[in-house]
Amino acid sequence: MEEKSRIIVMEKVYINRVNILTPFGNSIKINWNQLVKGNSAVSKIDSFGHLKNFYAGKISDEMFLNLKNYVKDNQYYTRLEIIGILALQSIIDKSKINSKTGFILSTTKGNIDQLSDSLEKVSIPNFAKKIADYYGFKTEPIIISNACVSGILAVNVAKRFIEIDEFDDVYVLALDELTNFVLTGFNSFQAMDFELCKPFDKDRIGVNLGEAAACVYLSKNQEKNSFEILGEASINDANHISGPSRTGEGLVLSIESAMKEANISSNEIDYISAHGTATLYNDEMEAIAFNRLQMESIPTNSLKAFYGHTLGASGLLELIISMKQAQENLILKSHNFDELGVSVPLNILNENLQKEVNIILKTSSGFGGSNAVIILKKVQND
Repeated sequence: MEEKSRIIVMEKVYINRVNILTPFGNSIKINWNQLVKGNSAVSKIDSFGHLKNFYAGKISDEMFLNLKNYVKDNQYYTRLEIIGILALQSIIDKSKINSKTGFILSTTKGNIDQLSDSLEKVSIPNFAKKIADYYGFKTEPIIISNACVSGILAVNVAKRFIEIDEFDDVYVLALDELTNFVLTGFNSFQAMDFELCKPFDKDRIGVNLGEAAACVYLSKNQEKNSFEILGEASINDANHISGPSRTGEGLVLSIESAMKEANISSNEIDYISAHGTATLYNDEMEAIAFNRLQMESIPTNSLKAFYGHTLGASGLLELIISMKQAQENLILKSHNFDELGVSVPLNILNENLQKEVNIILKTSSGFGGSNAVIILKKVQND
């Protein structure tokens, strides 16, 4: 960073290489082809743990067994660790990892399904260290575990570390898996829909859960198909242990802070990728927040009905899909949406929209009143 007339000007930070591993497969291309066709990774689960006959986005055993063969010494790693290693594989450059390369891992529960075996196996620091060691990271892994905002917050933290010259570049990996612990927990909150979820719809009941891994590479250097991070913020309104603010206060403040850093107004945002869990209170809160900021006419969607709520992976997974939408100038419909079911106007898409997209707003909100947002600008390639 440099100082000009007592004003600190931060260097630009870019999101460059990206990848996602979902029930559709282990690449952006495979996932995008499915999404454009209107297909969802959410399917009927006959039985899992204590629950029966519900919908979720689950990576099939067949896919996992096929993919795990690409991980050396795979018997040493848990299922989730293998998924994380595989997701990173296509974007990582081992030869350039050095003492100024950071590794940030985002997860809400990590290896929680190992809890019955030992506390050591369920340790998130151990989980992060095993993945970091596989690729030879020289710095200590940084862990972001802040409910469902973790994926976006991890990118925001990576940006800040680069801005203060702690790191030259950072790899961010966000991941969570479908477990009996998580399913039982959400069911106890009466937050699950046992049919297909419907974000922002008048008939919405609750979430479908899912599992995925998503990863990005950030640096000060611009690469092909880069996105510049214009602004970001995370403000916790501490409204309730699980319920969102009725006024959207924390989300409003987060978006305002990010827009101030980005030096843009709401009418410059081309597309909003909402958190959109399909619960009664979250979708209402987001709608109120967007209206308070005069964003109700901006094309908006939720990707939760395509993948389910993938917890700590959700924000980053959806950010990467948002970047792909901008590259293709095609905004996806909000799957399963039919009729608006919030108390204020909102431009939720029920059909794919061909539109020039340059500036994206991605929002995430989670338990404990946590909120995280990020604003990206597509870099035009020469």
